[in-house]
Parts: sequence; C-alpha cells; structure tokens
Amino acid sequence: MGILIGCELVSHEWPGKHVLVDQSFGVNEGDRIGVVGRNGDGKSTLLRILSGELEPDQGSIIYRGGITVGILGQDDSFSDDETVAHAVVGDTPEYVWASDATKRGIIERLVGDVPWGARIGDLSGGQRRRCDLARVLVGSWDVLLMDEPTNHLDLSAITWLAAHLKNRFPPETGALLLVTHDRWFLDEVCLNMWEVHDGVIDPFEGGFSAYIQQRVERDRQAAVIEERRQNTLRKELNWLAHGAQARTSKPRFRVEAARALLADDPPLRNPIELKRMAVSRLGKQVIEMKEVSVRYGSDEVLSDISWLIGPGDRYGILGENGAGKSTLLRVMTGRQLPTRGTVKIGKSVKFGFMSQQLDALGEKDDWRVSELLGTFKRRYVVDGKEQSPEQLLERMGFERRDFPTFIKSLSGGQRRRLALMCVLMSEPNVLVLDEPGNDLDTDMLAVMEDLLDTWPGTLLLVSHDRYLMERVTDDQFALIDGHLRHVPGGVDEYLRLLEAQGSRLPSKPQLSFNNVEKPSSRLTNIERREAKKRFDAISRKLDKLSSEPDRLRKELAETNASDYEALLAKQAEIDAMDQEIALLEEEWLELSERLEESAV
Repeated sequence: MGILIGCELVSHEWPGKHVLVDQSFGVNEGDRIGVVGRNGDGKSTLLRILSGELEPDQGSIIYRGGITVGILGQDDSFSDDETVAHAVVGDTPEYVWASDATKRGIIERLVGDVPWGARIGDLSGGQRRRCDLARVLVGSWDVLLMDEPTNHLDLSAITWLAAHLKNRFPPETGALLLVTHDRWFLDEVCLNMWEVHDGVIDPFEGGFSAYIQQRVERDRQAAVIEERRQNTLRKELNWLAHGAQARTSKPRFRVEAARALLADDPPLRNPIELKRMAVSRLGKQVIEMKEVSVRYGSDEVLSDISWLIGPGDRYGILGENGAGKSTLLRVMTGRQLPTRGTVKIGKSVKFGFMSQQLDALGEKDDWRVSELLGTFKRRYVVDGKEQSPEQLLERMGFERRDFPTFIKSLSGGQRRRLALMCVLMSEPNVLVLDEPGNDLDTDMLAVMEDLLDTWPGTLLLVSHDRYLMERVTDDQFALIDGHLRHVPGGVDEYLRLLEAQGSRLPSKPQLSFNNVEKPSSRLTNIERREAKKRFDAISRKLDKLSSEPDRLRKELAETNASDYEALLAKQAEIDAMDQEIALLEEEWLELSERLEESAV
C-alpha cells in the first residue's frame, strides 16, 4: 500500500485562528477516510491543501508522480453562462462519455432532470450542486476529495452515492476523503476517521460509530489524567496560599513547579449541552387533517391526506426532493391553506417552526445577535435553574465575543443554532423542524439530538439525515406521489417502497469496502446503535402509555352497566392496551439485556 500524498509539518492560519499546527500525515492507497470536526476547525482547509488549491503557510506537500486529484468543494467554479453539458463533461465529445456506462449512469442519476443545454446561472442551488457532483464523479481520479457531498441530495440519492463510492475503486487502490455531517454516510462509506480540532489531526480506525466509541474512551482517559493533575494542582495552590511571608522560605523548585501547573491549565471547552426547557401546556387536540389536497396549477402536490397528530407524538416525514414535505408542514401549521380538505389545530397549540431557509432570521440580517436576544424574556428555567438568553446561547456553542456580530456575518452552522435557540425560547409545545441539521457539524448534531430527546411536546421532523431521523422520532411517514403512508420499518422500508415504484435506486452492491477488514466489530457497533435507538423509542412509548390502562378502566367503571356492547368494547380496549404494554415491556427487557451484555 503506497503513499499518494505526503504532508510534513504543515501549518496554516486564518485571521485569528490556527487551523493546522505542525501536522505530518499521509494519504495512502486504499484509504477511505471521513473527516470530522467542529465548524471552523479546518476540515475544508485540509481538503483544499491536499488538493493543491491552497498553499499552507508552512510545511510541504508531496504528491506521488503522475497522480490526479479531484475535489468537490463547498462552492463550484462554474460560469453562469456555461451550459450544464460543459460544466459536467467539459469538452469531452458526447460519443466518448455516452459510450461509458458508468459515466452515463452518473449523469442520468444526478442531472437527468436538468436540461442538458440549460445555463448554469438559471439553475437552482440544488441543481447547480448536483452538476458539480456529477462533474467530479465522471472524472478519473487517483485521489477524490469531497466536501459535504450529500448537500441538496434526498435519501434515495444519498443511498445511491454511498453505493457508488464504496465500489468506485478496487480494494487497496485509489483514496477517498469525505467531509460530511451525515453520520450514516460516514459509517457506510469510510474505513477510517480523521478528527480535526485545535490545530491537530487525530486518526481513528473504523467508521463513525467506531470513532465515537474510541473518542469516548480517549476522553475518559484524558479525564482521569486531568483529575490527577487537578488534585496535584489543588495541593500546590493550597501550599502557595499560606501567605507571602511563608512563601519566601519555601524551596524555589516547589514554587516553580506550582506555577508550571498553573501555566499548563487548559481552557475549558464550551459547555454545549442544553436540556429540557419549559413548554406551553398542550391540550388533547394537536392537529387533525381530513382529506387535504394541495394543488399548484395542474400539479397536485398533496392528495387526500388524512392524519391525526396527538400530544407527545414524535413523527418524521420522509420524501424525495420536491415531494411536498415543506408544503405539508406549512399546511399542517396553518401557514398555507389547502386547496381542498380541512385542517384543525388545537386551541392550545403553540408552534415553534424552523424552516430550511431560516425565514425568521432572514428578516433580521442587519441585527446583531445581542439585539435579537434582547427581544426575548430575560429569564428561562432549565433543569430548575434560571438562565438568560445569552447563557442559553453559550450552551449551544456560542461565545460572548459572537454577540456583537451581525446575523448576516454568522456562519451557516451558527445561524442554524441561533434559529433553533430562538424557536425554543418562544416556548412552543409543538416543534416543527425542516432540515434542522443542515450546516451543523457532528458534535453539534449530537447536542441537538440530546436536546430533542428530552423535548416534552409534539415533534414533527423533515430531514434527509437518516441518523437524526431514526434517533429522535418514534414513527416515520413517507410522502410518495402526494400520498402519505406510515412506514413502520423506517427509512429502509421507505427506500424499498421507492425501489418498488421504479425509483432509480442502486442495486445491492457486489463489493463493499466495509467488508474488507474486520467486519465483525463494525457490525457490533451498528447493531448496538440500532438496539439503543429502538430501546429509547420503546422507553418513550411506555412512558406515554403508562397512564392509559387506568384511564380506560375509569371509563369502564363509568360506562352504563346495562349497555352490554359498550362494556365489551371498553374491555376489549383494556385487553388490547395491556397486551401492547406487555409486548413492549418484554422487548424493552430483551433490549436492555443485550445492551448491558454488549457494554461489558
């Protein structure tokens, strides 16, 4: 396994921040590396340095002779007057690329719905991004660098892309580096991980799940070492604190040792967790849709949808790009009237709505963050403690120096975190999130998931991030051809439905790089993750159902004793509820035992 790109003592600095400091590393044949880290820590900079687009401030980059490097950046370099055809295949004659089945398939899958002769400047942002992705994939590269390749792709396209990348290079040839916040994608495609943080690159074996386990263990060991150091520090500080007069007689080496400990004291990381906030009281009725249809001109986007959403329900909505998911959310929340049918919203419902475009922030681009925070009440109770809006925002990864910043100057991830915090500070009881994970790094996605796990109200989520979807929702519904249907099997069942309907999904790949090296540990990680997700969902459902048997028995006692049919019907409800709870408890116990065994 030879080296393709070698980097020695590489350093790079942006104004006010060192993103890489004296880092030596290499990209080898057969590498399939996922690059993770917080927003702004240097992931995109690393890819640009490896591609040769950016020259580092210090250090050297050495390429094996004759290799080619392709990069998908966050922004394309197309001209607005360029045609789609030229943007994707350049000056390559049609008979050349069209005779290659792989290239033809890439073009059809990614830009088959885009006119081949259209101007790039006339395309939507999503279409333009897919053109750039197709450009990279039809090229022949020894090293492929991709920055957020899943952006603007729906679930079926993401699944196709994962299958393509896993089979793009034969084993032990070529190299692939990915920057993405999609954790399922990282687990599916990558064999190793690089974490970029604080100017260094830390390597980890395995995909995202293995990386998380190793990072937890690394942090645990670091915590033990730090605790020992802090104990020593406290002793030395106590020793130094006996007054100036006493210190003059102490051995000089003890004073210097104590000062060295103080000098090495590391800055604390931002505490970026946020737990349950108060919500407005939610009544029994939340949303009821009856035979709802929405038509734009001759196109019917939603067709005869009837759906009942109750308090505490946690539903995910799946669908391809353009299927009508955002329209459905607007209709459900009363922001758009249906063409036909009725939507009833409970009187006590208070929506917290976060759109893909962050509409609420768009109107306040010229505001400073501090001005926006000033529009909210000054105190919130979180976990029994009073917190100001500024303190809450700090717990979402902001720093005090960010508060005077204009909203239009924030990064995409900062804007999305700010928007989510503003939604929560309005204290809604129904949370409606349309692609909330866009622009967030993997750490912030985990923070958001922990927050949503403890959300006490109703949750409606639209997302192409299957990890997020399956983690925080209990049930998923698919919007296909304007109709809504429950998919008990989650994302996998939804993808099977699309495949059955003739969507252009990939066939099962014949070769998976994930199976080349030690598949057993990865399989265990994935199984544990799925078991934990199901365990959490059952726990929430059992909490929700815990009071139902008593409620039904009370209704039975209040039923007219002479109404034999009503008594039988009510008893049947009680029996069904008892059976459902018993089955859930049995599965809960089984999963609990499995999780305990795998943790040993």
